[in-house]
Amino acid sequence: MQVSYLLFASVGKPPGGEIIMKRLSLRYGPWALVTGASSGIGQAIACELAKEGFNLVLVARKEDFLRKLAQELAAKWKTESRTIAADLTSTVALDTVMSATMDIDVGLLVAAAGFGTSGPFLDSPLDLELEMLTVNCASLTALTWHFGRRFAQRRRGAGIILLSSIVGFQGMPWAAHYAATKAYVQTLAEALQIELAAKGIDVLAAAPGPTESRFAERAGMRMGKALNPEEIAWPILEALGRKATVLPGLLSKLLVWSLLPLPRWARIRIMGQVMRGMTAHRPTA
Repeated sequence: MQVSYLLFASVGKPPGGEIIMKRLSLRYGPWALVTGASSGIGQAIACELAKEGFNLVLVARKEDFLRKLAQELAAKWKTESRTIAADLTSTVALDTVMSATMDIDVGLLVAAAGFGTSGPFLDSPLDLELEMLTVNCASLTALTWHFGRRFAQRRRGAGIILLSSIVGFQGMPWAAHYAATKAYVQTLAEALQIELAAKGIDVLAAAPGPTESRFAERAGMRMGKALNPEEIAWPILEALGRKATVLPGLLSKLLVWSLLPLPRWARIRIMGQVMRGMTAHRPTA
């Protein structure tokens, strides 16, 4: 895996971007915790935060990827990182994440860890579906609850970013359970954005479209046009504290807005056709 391309690529902030990132570091710093930090959107957000002076707690399954990322962040941006190799299907791993951060002032949680399955629901192994449910929903909920309680005591603002998806806005045949997990994340974030506002906690649902990462390979999908993670990290961070939901990137907006005029049943059928095309290369059971 190439970590360096994220660290040295120019993301290209719009005018006023530096002011916005200063707002983020003052309100949510000095530490941010990012799950799913070894690749994809999680890694891109971690790199953007390091560039702006955040210290980071990097959480993912693959320790070697995390260590390499931490070394490059320290070399490039002089930031401090803690790495936690954790499989979020395990309650022991969750306890490790929480205990390893008790002595630092974490003000921002980015819950980007997750994976998907695709194909006919009944053909998928049940244990794999339950692992996905644990990572995408149960572990995310536990981390949100734990850090939400901590953030409520901070008295100077905190933030939570939950990674939803455009597939969470309706059912999606041939990725039925994955879309259901993202619908859970989306509705949880929407509600907490209002519920926790009075406690000074900003909550954001980030709902990207297809994104270049290891996600598609693990899910057994072939994607056509996809977003670059480093191009949508900035829009996600920019939206924190300003919106309830962000559709980062032009492709995300196009896919969602083009379906909005249609009734829900039609959106479900169209999304099913799209997903069936992405899995057509796979042998049928």
